[in-house]
Amino acid sequence: MNKPATGIQARHREETRERILAAAERVFAEYGYEGASFGRIAQEVNLPKSNVVYYFETKKKLYRLVVEDIFNVWRQAADNIQPDSDPEQALGEYIDTKLELARVRPHGSKVWANEIIQRAPIVQDYLENELRDWTNDRISVIDGWIDRGMIRPINARNLLYAIWATTQHYADFTHQIQTLNDDKELSETQWSETKRAVKDILINGISKG
Repeated sequence: MNKPATGIQARHREETRERILAAAERVFAEYGYEGASFGRIAQEVNLPKSNVVYYFETKKKLYRLVVEDIFNVWRQAADNIQPDSDPEQALGEYIDTKLELARVRPHGSKVWANEIIQRAPIVQDYLENELRDWTNDRISVIDGWIDRGMIRPINARNLLYAIWATTQHYADFTHQIQTLNDDKELSETQWSETKRAVKDILINGISKG
């Protein structure tokens, strides 16, 4: 009888942890690292503050997990950027996924952007290791495509920067986009049009056709 209870308890703990992480992402996006607190996060997720402390111990630990989580999601979005992949298809899927994440998880992108604007006081070591290694790996793949004549010669690093800047713009500047869209959120149709337009612009820049 104890094993099912243990499984249920473990699942409940994981669900609670994920709820706190999601709430923390929203709070850090709105208030920044300094303005956020366990109290605000607990209120956002409708849990006692002690629960947040129990799962994450310190604000810095929770913040790092939020920042690392959004990067890991972005990194998974690029899984198809492999040496034997079709470049236009792989990059198109990457752009599609990054834009979809901008739509459904804008707060994570805002937390990341705020951290970088402040010169990464909490996660500089993460940039110097995980981000640098991942970026260099993707650059090697793109350079390999160029060497094999699969895409036209371009600067791979600048291509990645252009993809990041364009896709994350739709998360980091949602208020500006809504203001220019007659104070309305982008509709499903507009998001589809956005994905097509961004891919047309960026993929045409590498196409040999």
